[in-house]
Amino acid sequence: MSHWPRPTTADIGLRAFSNSPNNLIAEATIGMQNILMSNDSNNKLNNHIRHNSQWNVSIDSDENDLCYDMLLVNWLDEVLYRCEVHQQWLVDCQIMIEHSEGKLNLQAQVSWIDSKVITREIEIKAVTSHELLFEKVLSQQVITSEWPEVPTFEGPGWYCDVIFDI
Repeated sequence: MSHWPRPTTADIGLRAFSNSPNNLIAEATIGMQNILMSNDSNNKLNNHIRHNSQWNVSIDSDENDLCYDMLLVNWLDEVLYRCEVHQQWLVDCQIMIEHSEGKLNLQAQVSWIDSKVITREIEIKAVTSHELLFEKVLSQQVITSEWPEVPTFEGPGWYCDVIFDI
């Protein structure tokens, strides 16, 4: 596991670590899903038929300023939308990000189950940009945590913080 819920004043937050932007977005996605569902549902994920699909999102982005943070927000919004509107509960994903023609594109190979079989602990109304971080960590750079629930991380790698409106 490379994602941890982190405290906020009124909402719920998440910090995730990984070795690349692609894997960091996948970690944050699974972290969000774990926050949403009950422990009982988490233990039963493998008892349901899995479907495979490709989900895509993109944002405008200059190649000199790749906006991974806003791509993360758009992607997590898409995951929430797929759950609410299409009853597709994301179980796992493989992310590929590419920059092309002024766009930052995210293509995800996803595994999902029917969301009606999931018991939810909370409801996320929105993914916010409040305190949003998506940053590279240099070799031997240490990212400390002000929260006892979240460990310290030493680079190289990437980390993100995202807060959800509940």
